[in-house]
Amino acid sequence: MSTIKDVAEAAGVSIATVSRALHGLPRVSEATRQRVLAAAAELRYVASPSAASLASGQTNAIGVVAPFVNRWYFAAIVHSAEERLRKAGYDLLLYSLGTDALERRRAFSGTLLRKRVDGVLVLGLHPAEEEVAALSTVGGPVAIVGADVPGWASVRIDDEGAARCAVRHLLDLGHQRIGFIGGDDELHTAMPADRRVGYRAELAGAGLPALPELEAVGGFTVTGGRAAAKRLLGLPEPPTALFAASDEMAMGAVQAVRRSGLRVPEDVSVIGIDGHEMADLLDLTTVAQPVVAQGVLAAEMILTALTDPEQPLPAVTVPTELVVRGTTSSAAR
Repeated sequence: MSTIKDVAEAAGVSIATVSRALHGLPRVSEATRQRVLAAAAELRYVASPSAASLASGQTNAIGVVAPFVNRWYFAAIVHSAEERLRKAGYDLLLYSLGTDALERRRAFSGTLLRKRVDGVLVLGLHPAEEEVAALSTVGGPVAIVGADVPGWASVRIDDEGAARCAVRHLLDLGHQRIGFIGGDDELHTAMPADRRVGYRAELAGAGLPALPELEAVGGFTVTGGRAAAKRLLGLPEPPTALFAASDEMAMGAVQAVRRSGLRVPEDVSVIGIDGHEMADLLDLTTVAQPVVAQGVLAAEMILTALTDPEQPLPAVTVPTELVVRGTTSSAAR
């Protein structure tokens, strides 16, 4: 195998010049660069990625910090971001935190990622002030999906607005006793609270009280949504409609309604949020968000910041859309 020394001798330059020419670094004339490239091609020499990293100070990797990667929302964002970053020559270094507090502290301390990545993508988490400060010291741009953090690029939806849209749809259909299936603080993000706020605010706007007994925790899973809906349907005066703060919980709610011997939507209407890839197949009414587009947009933000570090980091709120399908209908008279 040819070595970098062989290329240097063939091109008549130093080893350092060969390294700079092959890795696209400055202070090499175009004529010298072409001579080095020709020599490398003739000798079939392939530069070492680790050597490139040492020479440029770049790792060509982007760190991704997510609470889960086995849930559709996070998996879809990771996949779309990875596709865009891979086309630009970057690999992903993925950290799935789950609910482990120790792993979260390690990831957000900055030490886990420092000198290993050129930028960081944070998904569906709302870091505390000290975590923001620590992760900002990694050395590259940080973009966050699903939250808005000052000093970081961000892309998200209006979670409160999306929830209000879902409840408004049910109110327009004549429902007044509307159950809510939400999450808890497991995701360490403002999203569950924002969607609950939207639910309560829209009811208040219609002159209806937000009754504690009509709210249940579904944990943002199909199983959790099913269990929460079963509890709400077992009330002495059950709701005529269910709003789930995610499509996966809404899918579980539909299953619970049918298992209880009731019909969807004739007896109980169900609506979710997200625009899950299975929502159309299951005929689920939802407030859809452009999940894949958010992953691509976050990746573009990081790439732009790497190219032009002086450019201000944007905070983008993407639109949502009410998609009416077969799980909602007018309230029974």
